[in-house]
Amino acid sequence: MVFTRNYWLALAAVIMGSLTAFAQPPDSLPRQAVRTVSIPIAIFTKQELKENRLEEIVQADRLIVKEANVEQEILSIRNVGESPMAIALLIQEDLAGNFNLQIRDIQDFIRRLPRGTRVMVAYSRAGSVDIRQRFTDDLEKAAKSLRIVVGSSTFGPRSPFDGVSDIMGRFEAVPTGRRALLLFSDGIDTSQGSNLASISQSFELDQAILKAQRRSVPVYSFYSPTAASESGSSLFVLAGQGALAKLSEETGGRSFYQGSVAPISYLPFFKELVLSLNRQFLLTYLSRNMKKTYYKISVSSTNPEVKVEHPKGYYYR
Repeated sequence: MVFTRNYWLALAAVIMGSLTAFAQPPDSLPRQAVRTVSIPIAIFTKQELKENRLEEIVQADRLIVKEANVEQEILSIRNVGESPMAIALLIQEDLAGNFNLQIRDIQDFIRRLPRGTRVMVAYSRAGSVDIRQRFTDDLEKAAKSLRIVVGSSTFGPRSPFDGVSDIMGRFEAVPTGRRALLLFSDGIDTSQGSNLASISQSFELDQAILKAQRRSVPVYSFYSPTAASESGSSLFVLAGQGALAKLSEETGGRSFYQGSVAPISYLPFFKELVLSLNRQFLLTYLSRNMKKTYYKISVSSTNPEVKVEHPKGYYYR
């Protein structure tokens, strides 16, 4: 689903019009150390999410940004719908063989991306990340770089989130704009022990979240079992899905799964993904918090029917 220039202008106008009435003139603010913060957001109505469709205009009313539970001054909400997007696909090498049945659908998804989109394809494996295709706007070339997974635990990564941290640094090679990481994984990290507590409180997961937040990259996770998790405890599967959900929610993305089994098809997930990417904006606000620490963020609308997806925080240093 791709929207026209008039659609984006209309939507941006409604949102920016709501800001004008509430913005405080910079000259009236006390002089003190300040800095700007930019985060990706996606704006929907609850009805749209329920029906999985988009309206032409969203009455967002006034948007409210809070950092460390204190309201901040919004400087701008920029429409980035027409700017090139950079999408990285990261696939866990030891996924079960039925993942290979989805490759054609993933290739078709890549081919249908808007012209100008830059795509990277990589596989997370033991000891390294195999970059099959660096960021390129040749969508056919990116699609053809996909290959089948080995499917053996011998080739599995130490942690499914090590590769996420690695890929985040590679976004520095592309222009500032819309970004996203698509992660195909079971989310089960046993690098600190094969117990539920270790999986749910993974250090590598927390590091991946912080790096994604720092670079404004929402992570969209797709649960797919490995041979080990496919035949293992359902509690471990739930813990892995919970870890993927945490990664996505904390970075402003979404997690997709179909129960505790491998999805029959990724097509319904891709439909929801496109819905989310088509509503992405870049919100910039003024922060007076200068302490080098982690800051929680909340973004809401005065319209109770509006839902805003956004990163849950970031680490300033």
